[in-house]
Amino acid sequence: MADHSVEITEGCRLPVLRKNQVNEDEWPLAEILSVKDIQGKKLYYVHYIDFNKRLDEWVTPDRLDIKKLQFPKKEAKTPMKDGLPGSRPSSPERDVKRKAESVSLATQVTAATPVPSLPSSAEASQASVYPAMRDSSFSIKSRDEHEPLTSLTTNGTTSIQRHLIPPQPGRKRKSCGGTDEDSQDSSDGIPSAPRMTGSLVSDRSHDDIVTRMKNIDCIELGRHRLKPWYFSPYPQELTSLLILYLCEFCLKYLKSLKCLQRHLTKCNLRHPPGNEIYRKGTISFFEIDGRKNKAYSQNLCLLAKCFLDHKTLYYDTDPFLFYVMTEYDSKGFHIVGYFSKEKESTEDYNVACILTLPPYQRRGYGKLLIEFSYELSKVEGKTGTPEKPLSDLGLLSYRSYWSQTILEILMDLKSENGERPQITINEISEITSVKKEDVISTLQYLNLINYYKGQYILTLSEDIVEGHERAMQKRHLRIDPKCLHFTPKDWSKRGKW
Repeated sequence: MADHSVEITEGCRLPVLRKNQVNEDEWPLAEILSVKDIQGKKLYYVHYIDFNKRLDEWVTPDRLDIKKLQFPKKEAKTPMKDGLPGSRPSSPERDVKRKAESVSLATQVTAATPVPSLPSSAEASQASVYPAMRDSSFSIKSRDEHEPLTSLTTNGTTSIQRHLIPPQPGRKRKSCGGTDEDSQDSSDGIPSAPRMTGSLVSDRSHDDIVTRMKNIDCIELGRHRLKPWYFSPYPQELTSLLILYLCEFCLKYLKSLKCLQRHLTKCNLRHPPGNEIYRKGTISFFEIDGRKNKAYSQNLCLLAKCFLDHKTLYYDTDPFLFYVMTEYDSKGFHIVGYFSKEKESTEDYNVACILTLPPYQRRGYGKLLIEFSYELSKVEGKTGTPEKPLSDLGLLSYRSYWSQTILEILMDLKSENGERPQITINEISEITSVKKEDVISTLQYLNLINYYKGQYILTLSEDIVEGHERAMQKRHLRIDPKCLHFTPKDWSKRGKW
């Protein structure tokens, strides 16, 4: 549908033909990010507005709807500061806008819906167990409707009420969640000492047209070929290759199949470097120190950046530990996914980056990685939370894991002496090692917190119980704490480095 008499330039917007999830044609609005000419035929790199960047692609002119072409708006000329070209006077509005853009990814979740604060232990009252009955759930009655989510106290006793409530047609779950600002720890310590903290949150203020476009067409990793979703800073000379070859054991990148075959004759690795700290069946986890195995860690970060848009790449991997999950067969230990964490986190982060490689997604490995990160936190005697912001897929995985873990505890509670089971937010957090704020946001997301007769109760409705039971039947992969051989280190001691 493209009219060749009209020049389509970078920044133009127009509808572009694409197939949706059910293989139907649709014409979403897209922005032209780049134009290239191959043997006299033009190709356009488009970003679909309001779609994730991993769907960006090169398209041919026949997929463009030129009738609805929108040309880029010209920026209004502003007076030069001191009459010097290239210098513009400072604008508070522009500064605020830049700051908002740099933190925009932190708002992956909708703003928290105000809920009433939980009562303190002095206010908590005991109540008898209600027998299983069919009626509608109680609504939340708030004493202060404008009280934010973060003000929920965690020392109050919350009673569990197992109502069998029939599913209500058209009922929607309450969206919930907080927005944590990206924090990047800066240290003014002695330069010679290795850094123990760091952040992998991407600073979006440095985005440019180059990093907005995928630069690798295809990656061959073992028996899999992967199509990258995002930009990754591999060397420039490799970006023109049709296929980038990676050694699946040391993750070294090579420019041709012949180079890979020659490398494999010399590469002695058949598993990630580092200590194997978990093995059950064919699943193993290896702990890799970012300082001791710098080359492997950097190669892992380069590969992960192809599928993580919201994280940046640190060549300084010293402050991080990498936990790589593998699947074993006769040829060796094949990487499935990984997560990284700071050696010492001031924000209680137990995960910095987390990724399941695309060939292994939707098979339960993501939840297994998350569960393993919390098992490590249990051994360390800490509560933990993932570094924010989470990607869209990461948020879905964590929400699902938190929901299943908390519901598992609530449904296993037994009533004593005919009274309703009692549990506190603190107790849930201690049992699961999930941070209190994440417990509270999950309870609200599931719409479990209700206020009745002067106390807070958690009401498990029939559809919640049935949905949880169905989900747990599908969840075959679980971490067995008995198979974990892990001793936490005190990284504050210089000798551990």
